[in-house]
Amino acid sequence: MHILISGVARGIGRAMALDAMGRGWQVTGTVRRRGDGPDGVAELLADMRDLDSLATLTAHLGPVDVLINNAGSIGPERNSALDMDFAGFAETLAVNTLAPLALAQVVLPHMQAGGRILTLSSQMAWMGYAKSDRIAYRASKVAVNKVMQGLATDLQPRAIAVALIDPGWVRTDMGGPEADEEPARVARGILDIASRLDMTQTGRFLRWTGEERDF
Repeated sequence: MHILISGVARGIGRAMALDAMGRGWQVTGTVRRRGDGPDGVAELLADMRDLDSLATLTAHLGPVDVLINNAGSIGPERNSALDMDFAGFAETLAVNTLAPLALAQVVLPHMQAGGRILTLSSQMAWMGYAKSDRIAYRASKVAVNKVMQGLATDLQPRAIAVALIDPGWVRTDMGGPEADEEPARVARGILDIASRLDMTQTGRFLRWTGEERDF
């Protein structure tokens, strides 16, 4: 099995790369600097802020069974509906919403029926929350949920399953030291989903433990 994971330099992405290699899978991962990924990962240099550059990855891929859109940004410091860094907001949307779709489009010519695309979203995307902190991040994750739901619909005839994953609050650079979950445990759960995802679950929003959750 060949899995492509975006953002393997640290956090959940690095933990998934290590776990996948432990399962005997072939792992390719995107990094922004050569050598940032774990040993054994085939690195692809990519900056998720530069969508045009992602098209250049096609020559290096080969057949891909699973794509996991993991790379993400928490957004700018000024990240309030009353005081927004709009350039930072646009960059957050590029990384968290547009890049996952762009990378999926790059991978699809290399993916056959039975392929799987998983995109890390967030519990902060839930529309039942009225919270306004980190609104650029929240909005970008709501948007990627809808984008991937649409992609799931369009890929049904090709039998390629698409799912969104809520990883919970994880102890990473983004989540901070007070977060609930260890990256290795969450990574293992996400890869378990990746290994069994099929068309009966396409278009769904799943917790990293496998249960379906509300959008």
